[in-house]
Amino acid sequence: MYQISARGARAPVEAAWDALAWADPSPAGAVDCKEDGRGIWRLDAFAETQEDADACVATILETSPELSPRVEEVIERDWVTMSLEGLPPVSAGPFFVAGSHALAKMAPGRIAVLIEAGPAFGTGHHGTTLGCLIALDEVRRRRAIGRVLDLGTGSGVLAIAALKAGATMALGTDIDFDSVVVANENAKKNNVSRFRAMHITGANAPRIRRAAPYDTVFANILMRPLIGLSPEIATLTAPGGTVILSGLLHHQAGQVRQAFEGHGLLFQRRIRKDGWSTLVMKQPG
Repeated sequence: MYQISARGARAPVEAAWDALAWADPSPAGAVDCKEDGRGIWRLDAFAETQEDADACVATILETSPELSPRVEEVIERDWVTMSLEGLPPVSAGPFFVAGSHALAKMAPGRIAVLIEAGPAFGTGHHGTTLGCLIALDEVRRRRAIGRVLDLGTGSGVLAIAALKAGATMALGTDIDFDSVVVANENAKKNNVSRFRAMHITGANAPRIRRAAPYDTVFANILMRPLIGLSPEIATLTAPGGTVILSGLLHHQAGQVRQAFEGHGLLFQRRIRKDGWSTLVMKQPG
């Protein structure tokens, strides 16, 4: 495994991130972009082979020649062991997301979500997941969470948290088969029923439509697929239902909000965490 990093002004960093994230196929298995100081942004990409790492560097330099990407080999490690060695717990409202090592020390009265560090996205530490958990807490304070759809479920953390907070059922989907396996395993570890993660692309699959409408919808993915999915998500959301959207850099939030408002959803609020935005929208009714 190789990590490719570059730091610079926001515009070239985001341009390089966009090029890597949307290459088909992309030489990067994962790409992240966030603010790394006042006026400085950081790009991190991960590649399986040296050849792919070199291709990432070439893409970055072609897109943003002012950046100076650096490649480092990442030593393969046991993710669970890393978690047990000290992955800090995440606290968001009543939710306490952590590995088994930290849950044992959790104060009473919290909603515990057991997620060990692993290959599937969503331990709660990322600003997008944290923003979604904060939005979920606000939903549960206003009304019953009801039926949940979690598009891009990753580790299943959001759907599992929703079920532990009173959701009646949850359907998770992901384009990554390994994440689907992990999410279903995490549901068992958390002793939640009425959850199923499935390997599905998009939001128009018969298995998703059959379980509609949904009272609470999560879509923690990326700007372009969010915009593309906006009509389907609007159709799948029950009257009065809440749609929680994330995976957005701050400057991308406006375009996504506009797309969903174009399909009749009402803007509720925006949550900013660690360089990322989470939008809360509502279906009228």
